[in-house]
Amino acid sequence: MHTQAAQLDARPVIHVSIDECDSLSALALSAQHRHPQSSTMLLAELDRAELYEASDMPPEIVTMNSIVEFLDEESGVRRVVRLVYPNEADIDAGRISILTPIGAGLIGMSAGHAISWPDREGHVRSLRIVSVTQPDKGLSA
Repeated sequence: MHTQAAQLDARPVIHVSIDECDSLSALALSAQHRHPQSSTMLLAELDRAELYEASDMPPEIVTMNSIVEFLDEESGVRRVVRLVYPNEADIDAGRISILTPIGAGLIGMSAGHAISWPDREGHVRSLRIVSVTQPDKGLSA
């Protein structure tokens, strides 16, 4: 759909640490047969990311193990999740895998920004990042 492609092209700049980019790229490549859509989406996001040293990463950026509050602007639903590696995922506990469409869309985003991003069913949703809490700053799963 042309409209969906245009929405996905208007994505905000994302920020990823060099080390995280390397490990997530390896993960996505190794998971391409099991999770082709999410792996492709994650690799595309990493390819367009601005890379930083981990020590220079701003605290409002979604990184692995961050706790993220986001708003689905169409439905008005707010969710608080922790972005984790696939082996740590547990949707009932609020831990979503980086190898899900939402997980791939959240990585590198910053508080206050929104992204138009497809869900598992292919419906494009506008997700606005409300807040980001880094794992070493209090909240734990």
